[in-house]
Amino acid sequence: MRRDPRYDILFEPVKIGPVTSRNRFYQVPHCNGLGHVYPRAEARQRGIKAEGGWGVVSTQEVEIHPSSEWSPYIEGRLWDAGDMKRLRLMVDAVHEHGALAAIEITHNGHASGNRYSRLPAMGVSGIMVDGYEPSQAYAMTRRDIAKVREWHRQAALRARDIGFDIVYVYAAHDLALPFHFLSRRHNQRTDEYGGSLENRVRLLRELVQDSKAAVGDRCGIALRFTVHEMAGEDRITAQDEGREVVQMLAELPDLWDVNVSDWSYDSASARFSEEGFQEPYTAFVKQVTNKPVVGVGRFTSPETMVSQIERGVLDLIGAARPSIADPFLPAKIERGRADDIRECIGCNICASGDMTVRPIRCTQNPTVGEEYRRDWHPQKIAAATSDAALLMVGGGAAGLEAAMSLGQRGYRVTVAEAAAQFGGRVWRESNLPGLSSWRRVLDYRLAQLQKLPNVQSFTHSELEAEQILQFANELQAAHIVLATGAKWTRDGVGRSHHKPLPHDDSVRLLTPDDIMRAPTSTPKSVADAKPAADGALAMRGEVMIYDDDHYYMASVIAEKLVAGGAQVTLVTPAAEVAVWTRNTLEQEHIENRLRELGVTIIERHKIHQVRAKQVTLQHVSGKQTCALTPAAVVMVTARRPCESLYWALHAQQSQWATAGVQSVSRIGDCLAPGTIAAAVYEGHRFAREFDGAVEVDAVPFKREYVEV
Repeated sequence: MRRDPRYDILFEPVKIGPVTSRNRFYQVPHCNGLGHVYPRAEARQRGIKAEGGWGVVSTQEVEIHPSSEWSPYIEGRLWDAGDMKRLRLMVDAVHEHGALAAIEITHNGHASGNRYSRLPAMGVSGIMVDGYEPSQAYAMTRRDIAKVREWHRQAALRARDIGFDIVYVYAAHDLALPFHFLSRRHNQRTDEYGGSLENRVRLLRELVQDSKAAVGDRCGIALRFTVHEMAGEDRITAQDEGREVVQMLAELPDLWDVNVSDWSYDSASARFSEEGFQEPYTAFVKQVTNKPVVGVGRFTSPETMVSQIERGVLDLIGAARPSIADPFLPAKIERGRADDIRECIGCNICASGDMTVRPIRCTQNPTVGEEYRRDWHPQKIAAATSDAALLMVGGGAAGLEAAMSLGQRGYRVTVAEAAAQFGGRVWRESNLPGLSSWRRVLDYRLAQLQKLPNVQSFTHSELEAEQILQFANELQAAHIVLATGAKWTRDGVGRSHHKPLPHDDSVRLLTPDDIMRAPTSTPKSVADAKPAADGALAMRGEVMIYDDDHYYMASVIAEKLVAGGAQVTLVTPAAEVAVWTRNTLEQEHIENRLRELGVTIIERHKIHQVRAKQVTLQHVSGKQTCALTPAAVVMVTARRPCESLYWALHAQQSQWATAGVQSVSRIGDCLAPGTIAAAVYEGHRFAREFDGAVEVDAVPFKREYVEV
C-alpha cells in the first residue's frame, strides 16, 4: 500500500549537528530492564525498532562512573573501556537498519544509591540521597566538579568510538546532576555554581561545551532538559527559569529534547493525561531556538504527529511508550497501514518492569523483552506446522491474542464467546473512569481477526462441556483452549485473609464485577441497588471499599461510586492506597484524585469481621480495632479462575477420542489470574509454542551469562 500523502512531512530528514535522521520518528531514551546485564537482549530490542522505521533509537540512562550507579535497577553502563563492547552490540543492530544510535550518558548525583559500588554519593549540596536511603550525599568541591566533567568527556569519547551518532547531556526528571545544580530546591551553594541562574546553569553549559569539543565533529549533541516541573517547592517552570535556561543555551546543543518532570508526569498514564499533553509546557522551545526540538506526549495518531510538526511545536516526534507498544509504528504509517498500528494504551505496565527490576513488558506488545531470548519478532511469526484446528472458548485478552496469533500462523481457529461482545474483563474495565484507552487492546485484535479468513468468531455462545465436545467434533477441532477468565471473590480471601471472612447478611458484600454491571434505574440507597446487565452499579449512601489487591481497581471503583452519589471510604492493609501503582507511576496521582473526590482513606487496616450491621477493622499490628457502618462493602481482594469447564472436560476425557479431541488447555486468567498484560502474553506464548516440541527439562529461552 502507498503512504497517505498527508503524512509525507513525517518522513522528511532532519539534520542534528553533523548527522541526519532519515525521518522525524525519534525513540527517546527509555529504560527497558535489559541494559548492561542483558546486552544481547538490549541490542535486539533496539535493533527491531530501527527495523520498524524509527530514525533515531536511543539507549536508556547510561552511568558514566561508579559514583553514580543505580543497582539493583538495570540501566546502561559506560564506566570504562570494558563496557564498550556491550554497547557496540546495540549500535551495530541499530545501524544495520539505517537508523541513528543515541546514548544518554549521565551522572545522577544524590539520586544515585550506589548500592553496588558502595561509594559515598556526591551531590550539588549536602542533602539526603533519594529513595529513602538512610544516607546523605556530600557537597561537591570544585575538584569533584572537574572530575565529573572529565568522566562525562571520557564517556562521550568512548560513545563516539563505539559508533554512537548522538550523545546526550542529561538534565531532566529531577534525576541528573546538571539538573540538581539548576534547581533552587537542591542547589545551596555560594560559589560560582550557586545562587543566580547564570551560576546554576554553569555546569550544564560546561558539559554541553565539553561534549561538543570532544565529539561534536562526529556526533550530534543532544540536551535533554525538563522545562517544567509539575510539582514541588522552588520548581522550575516554563514560565520562568525553564524558559530562561533554553534562552541562555538556545543554540549551544544540536538538539533539544524537552519534557516535564518528574517521571510520573513525563510518562503520565492515560488515566491522568491525553495524547500530546506536554504541548502547553514545551511549545515555547521552538520559539527561542533554531535547533531541532524533540518532545513526547504518548503520540499514536499520525494526524496528531503531523499537527505537531506543521504548527511548529516539534521537529521530531519523540516516543518511548508508543515505540514499545508498536516498534513498527513508523513503517506502518509509511506503508499506508496506519490502521494496523498497535496503539499504546498508556497503562504504564512498561514502567513497572524498571521499577520492579525485571525486563520490560507491555500490555499491547507481548513480544517486547522477548526479542532475543525467545526470538519473538513483533511482526513475524512462524508458519503452522500442521493442519490442526482449534476451538477457543472465551474471547477476552488471552483468547483474542491466541486466536489472532494462531490465525496469523495459518491455523484454523474458532472463537466462542459467551457474552454479547468480545473482550471479557478488558471490555468491562474499559468502561470504568479513565480506562477507555484500554479498549485498544480489543480494537487492535478484533481488527486483525477480521483480516484472517481462517478464523471465525461467535458471541452469545455459552457452552457446557458436552456442547464444547460436540462443537469441536463438528469443527474437526482437535484442540480445545479455554480462556474463560476469572471472577472477583466476595468472601474476602486475598493477601491478608486466606480463609473467608466471618460475616452475616447485615452488610451487603459486593465485588468489582457487581459494580461493572449497570442498574436499570438509580436506586435510593445502597441496600436497594441491584446489578443489571450492561454497565456500572449505581449506588447512593455509605460504601466501603476494601483493597487487598493494591493495584488500580479499588481506586477506579471509588471514582465510579462517587460519581454515582455514594460516600466512599477506602480501606487497605497497605501503608498507602494503591501501593503497587508506584510501579506504574500513578500512586500519587491516584491518592490526590481520591482525596479531591472526598474519599476517606484508611490505611494499614484489614477487615476483622462483618456482622451486626458493622464492619470491624483491625490495625495490621493486631492491637487496635475500629468499626464502620456502611450499607455495602466492595471486596477488591482475589480473583478465582473460571475453570469449571476445564475440570468438567477432563472428567469426560474418555469421550475425547470420539469427539476427535487431542488436548484441552487453559490460558490467561483461567489458569492464573494476573494483569491484562500477563493474559495477552500467555495467549501469545501459547500460539507461538503450539504444535512445537517442548523439552520438559529445558530452559525455554536463551540466557545471557556473565563472562568468566
